[in-house]
Amino acid sequence: MEGAPARRDDEASTLPRYERGAIGAVSKSIDDLKRRAIIDVHPDHIDNAGFRDRLDEDAEGLAALTESIRDYGQQVPVLLRHIEGSDDRFQVVYGRRRVAALRDLGLPVKAMVRDLSDRDLIIAQGQENAARRDLSFIEKANFARQMREEGFERKIICDALHIDKTVISRMLSVADTVPQVLIEAIGPAPSAGRDRWRKLADQLTAGGFSPDRVAGALTGESSDARFEDALRIVSRRSAKLAPAPAPDRELRGESGRIGRAKKTGKKTMLTFDAAEAQGFEDWLIDNIEEIHRNWRSQTGE
Repeated sequence: MEGAPARRDDEASTLPRYERGAIGAVSKSIDDLKRRAIIDVHPDHIDNAGFRDRLDEDAEGLAALTESIRDYGQQVPVLLRHIEGSDDRFQVVYGRRRVAALRDLGLPVKAMVRDLSDRDLIIAQGQENAARRDLSFIEKANFARQMREEGFERKIICDALHIDKTVISRMLSVADTVPQVLIEAIGPAPSAGRDRWRKLADQLTAGGFSPDRVAGALTGESSDARFEDALRIVSRRSAKLAPAPAPDRELRGESGRIGRAKKTGKKTMLTFDAAEAQGFEDWLIDNIEEIHRNWRSQTGE
């Protein structure tokens, strides 16, 4: 055909006979149909795979999902992949809760099956997680951390979660600062977004805390309540560790008070009463360089 790229004879000869011509086209169509087909799989033939995305089992949510499937059936198929070397065993890529609910009901799982590498499985799981609104900030941050620890590049993590590098960096910063034992003890904390987790992480860096002891002191029944417990505990400890602010100092001249010095953190502010200082503040500004030079010569700085 005019304009169509010509296939070299040696290329054509290397293709299996069933991949050439009309037979090859039919085979490709059958493969495409298989990829789109939804099959029934016994839930006992399905194992978990990939990373852990949820931080709690959410028994109430699973019970509600089970009841919904009991009443209306499974509306959305799960994604599976074949276990290498087995024709009837699979690993779930996404849809774990649906598989669990159908296992409880004793019903087959409606599933799509794909041939996926470990890398493709994780990316598919990450993309599914990114589209779900019920996963909390810390669950997504924890998923990103697991991907990084398995050696995935930052770009792949970003692509998997549909998040840019800046957000991924913030997520990983929190996941790295808050020890896993404390994340597990708190749980997903759906009401605590990035800013509040960042605050918790910042308080933890004050030092002098035991993650195990903080985790053991959490008493809240819900995950959000346990997050509040943790933030309250480390905030009190950080307040105890922080040095007390220095009191204001009065600046005095020969005739009495001329101003005040206030020191906060690494900053010191001098405030002069113009009427009392009588122009001293202007002279100080004009001669500050010489005063500083004399100070350095006297102190050896």
